[in-house]
Amino acid sequence: MHLVDHGFIRAIYNNFHDLGGGMYRLSQPSPAQIRAYQQRFGIKTIINLRGHHGYGSYAMEAEACRELGIRLVDHKLYSRQAPNLTSLEATQALFESIEYPALIHCKSGADRAGLGSALYRHFRMGVPIAEARRELNWRFGHFRMGKTAVLDYFFERYLADNAKEPIGFMEWARTRYNKKALHEDFRQLRKENGLGDWILDKVLHRE
Repeated sequence: MHLVDHGFIRAIYNNFHDLGGGMYRLSQPSPAQIRAYQQRFGIKTIINLRGHHGYGSYAMEAEACRELGIRLVDHKLYSRQAPNLTSLEATQALFESIEYPALIHCKSGADRAGLGSALYRHFRMGVPIAEARRELNWRFGHFRMGKTAVLDYFFERYLADNAKEPIGFMEWARTRYNKKALHEDFRQLRKENGLGDWILDKVLHRE
């Protein structure tokens, strides 16, 4: 957990932020951090955006949740591809079905947690996408460079379409959004950014 999955960094800084409505975003928590957050905030649910994985941090998180009576939900999102409609619908339904207070996390609390947090603030809190997308921000560790910039581009495409003709976010996702076409446009527009990819993959070790 500490060496291979870089848990020693998260033990110092957990990228913890209050989203409102009983939801908190953060990086991968350790068992000690889970206990501390439950004692402080009464956590009932943890949403793991990494999905089931083989690092020790997952096994220890699952064990801590069992011991503390916290529901652990594996709900995988991706940092280098835009969500598809099925994922958006499942995420919206998840926010309506879980018990709060809750934690939502990925590995570093930056990219996938930023996407999940933006969707939470829109779906659950009713925050407009133009504001909710600010959860993808450098102050949370998300940088608009490399392949993770596709998450920013995803929201930008909705905002551009909405500016031309007002349309709800999920209506847009169901009737106008084409993930394959969006990724193709993103590849065409994106300048080769080998340095950005190197920083994300080799320095920050983002998933």
